[in-house]
Amino acid sequence: MVKIIGIDPGLSSTGIGIVSGLGSKIDSYSFGSIHTSKSTSLPSRLEKIFSKLLQLLKSEKPDLMVLEDVYSLNKYPKSGILLGQVTGVIQLAGFHAAVPSIEVSVREAKQILTGNGGANKEQLEKAVRHRLNHKTRIKPVHASDATGLALIGLYRYQDEIRMNTNRI
Repeated sequence: MVKIIGIDPGLSSTGIGIVSGLGSKIDSYSFGSIHTSKSTSLPSRLEKIFSKLLQLLKSEKPDLMVLEDVYSLNKYPKSGILLGQVTGVIQLAGFHAAVPSIEVSVREAKQILTGNGGANKEQLEKAVRHRLNHKTRIKPVHASDATGLALIGLYRYQDEIRMNTNRI
């Protein structure tokens, strides 16, 4: 059995999903998020994400961390920069906890989980809930996205370990 943590980076809310199992068999799962306040400084918010995630990684000891790849919308280039900073502290926490990580694009995650790379948030949440056999909506939405990433990591785990072993 393996444990995979999925992370949906966000400055206000970083989604987290943890799935244990093997292949398509899911033994257990949990989800939540790390929230930061807009009233605190950027360094303080980044430190909170880093320290809370590092604590979680050390206690849960996942085999793999799957992050949503950084993207930027042309209308909001600054949000892409902030997302990159959040992703950086997440990757640093993973490094400090000795957890290997991979990144998956939003479009690829939607394609894998729903069969449609252009699926909306509601379709994605419903697909994740269905795969977990979870009866109620997964909230917040960032936690649902993160849990979907953890599922993808679970499905791909053996291939990822083989690829990372070959790179060493």
